[in-house]
Amino acid sequence: MIPASKRRLASIALIVAALLGLLSVRLYDLQIGSQASYAALASQDQVREIVTPSVRGEILDDTGQVMVGRQSELVVAVNMATLGQQADGGTAELARLAGLLKISDKTLQDRVRICTVGVPQPCWQGSPYQPIPVAQNVPQPVALQLMEDKSAFPGVSADIEPVTQYSQPLATDSAQMLGYLQPITAQELAALHQPVTGFTGEDLVGQSGLEAQYEQQLRGTTGIDEVAVNAGGQVTSTIKDIKPVAGDNLITSINGQLQQDTENILANSVHQAQLSNPGARSGAAVVMTTTGRIVAMASYPTYNPAIWSTGLSERQYQRLIGTGNSAGPILERATQGQYAPGSTWKITTLSAAIRFGDSLYSNYNCPAAFTVDGHAFHTDSGSLGPISLHEALVVSCDTVFYELGYQMWQADNRKADTVTTPRAPVQFEQKIEMGWGFGKPTGVDLPGESIGTIPTREWLYYFWKDNANTGQDWCKYGRVNGNYIQQIEYNDCKFGNIWEPGQAIIASIGQGYIAVTPLQLADAYVALANGGTLYSPRIGEELVSPSGKVVQRINPPVVGHVPASQRTLAYMRSALQGVVISGTAAGTFAGFPLNKLCVAAKTGTAQVVNSNDTSVFASFAPCSHPQYVAVMMIPDAGYGADVSGPGVRQIWEAIYGLQGHKAVLPGGQLPALPHITAAGNVVQTAAPVLLGQGPASNPAAGAQPWVPLPADVAVGGKSGRFAG
Repeated sequence: MIPASKRRLASIALIVAALLGLLSVRLYDLQIGSQASYAALASQDQVREIVTPSVRGEILDDTGQVMVGRQSELVVAVNMATLGQQADGGTAELARLAGLLKISDKTLQDRVRICTVGVPQPCWQGSPYQPIPVAQNVPQPVALQLMEDKSAFPGVSADIEPVTQYSQPLATDSAQMLGYLQPITAQELAALHQPVTGFTGEDLVGQSGLEAQYEQQLRGTTGIDEVAVNAGGQVTSTIKDIKPVAGDNLITSINGQLQQDTENILANSVHQAQLSNPGARSGAAVVMTTTGRIVAMASYPTYNPAIWSTGLSERQYQRLIGTGNSAGPILERATQGQYAPGSTWKITTLSAAIRFGDSLYSNYNCPAAFTVDGHAFHTDSGSLGPISLHEALVVSCDTVFYELGYQMWQADNRKADTVTTPRAPVQFEQKIEMGWGFGKPTGVDLPGESIGTIPTREWLYYFWKDNANTGQDWCKYGRVNGNYIQQIEYNDCKFGNIWEPGQAIIASIGQGYIAVTPLQLADAYVALANGGTLYSPRIGEELVSPSGKVVQRINPPVVGHVPASQRTLAYMRSALQGVVISGTAAGTFAGFPLNKLCVAAKTGTAQVVNSNDTSVFASFAPCSHPQYVAVMMIPDAGYGADVSGPGVRQIWEAIYGLQGHKAVLPGGQLPALPHITAAGNVVQTAAPVLLGQGPASNPAAGAQPWVPLPADVAVGGKSGRFAG
């Protein structure tokens, strides 16, 4: 029998032998088996990338005035990856830096913290491994001290970098349209195929507005040098040398002076409305050429976009985005706000009725009320007896349009009105409304556009499905004998998926479920004014390289023609001229020199439950050869003729220089586009170019001659800028 001590010794020997065997196998694998992979890694380590940022292009108005520019400034940045290796996490160094920059320690700490879940603004949204900019336009003595005293500030850099500059007050007056920049995310880096540069100015990306829409062109191309280095870090050869290419400059069709005037007029109109309707707090205005170019687009309230460059406090961020049901100034209300158009909608109802088979030249009864199933629908115009459609537009007789909408509803497919499937057919009148460009994107060169609402049967199906027992939960909160809102919810619960005659009636005057963006409304009136051509609006006009070469000309594409004949369109244009002379806008334009500038317009006053009326005004001028369309919409403000109407009148006075105003566009003529020299200098222009003269000079608009109208402004020949 083997003693226990010998058995234990033998076991230990076996274990040691096994461990030695495993060690031998591992050594072989490291030295022989993985030799090729380690050699490849060693070779890879010898290649270094040197990244050089490009300079982002500028955004200019139509005369060459810089709206968003780039300027080299001294920027101080903090590398938190370096500071994090210090014993105190860099706290002491940040405190010293805050004192040098003359800001509080808390402010600096907020600027360098990383944005994660639960971390409020301000915070850094970029990569935690990238230097974080904490101060720009730093005085030279401060920058020199940081560069000379590296031992005291090992994680801090001071470099000259391109910094975004906003021209004021123009940038604030067009903030939502311009958009803003923010640090690039990992997802955006991958989508743009961009390397992390390590330069704060380059690692920004457009997040909204024109900055986002034209990101690829404005951004340029990052420079990358690939060099081979030896073990000592010395460069032995250059493998790849890609020079940085500056981004293209975007020349827009925005006229800087008119943009500022339009924003100021809109703001004053909202403030005036607040005197009688405190709920009026926002609005939008659009000025377009009749060939689809946007020359001014205002949204109120607005803000200074430079706020994104310096870091937002939590309070600033909340005010910017808005709280509760109140959207903040970051919303581009011209393209994202959705409002009932009121009586400005009647051009679509009239055109639908004519396509339906009604006569353009018959008389239609205008009673004080139109009654269906015991429910009376009233009109502010009072009882006028039989009147023409021309007069119905001039005095805005609702009951004429109620009956037109009701008869189209009666003749439609009644069996399909109880909607049980999203595949239900579109009603006749809604097809015509969609043909005017409503209920779908205009395709404007801005991201995030809203489409508004055309209540088709498909739309009604999803609206009812989403709110009957979920969402607004009509069936839970509705009461047959409750208050007004509860009764509506009860009715919506029981019959919300039925397209009823009452909905067809109020939709005929642009109320009920109907909602449009101010840009959609302006685009439709562009088509009315130019003879039927529907454009996809454009703000961008040219992309120009830093050396002055035109890289791309941007023309508003034709996307269709409205479903109305030339005769119908001419008839409505004539009627809208009468609106200003003797109709609902006569008081608005009292004293206006119509003999110098004939304006055609339509007022709109849309009733909204639990709110004041939405004030709407749509117009074009000159009457017989329209050059521009001007639209304003202000919710919770009152009558269209009382609030938005006077604002639009002031826009016309500013454009043409009437009533003591200096003309922004003398004779309605746009300035020639600026050009950029080979040295990269912008040559601003102010000389006007001549506009085209309505459908007669616009082949896309049809060959039907215009109805001659008096009191017009003489204009010149066709311009390439308006070729569309």
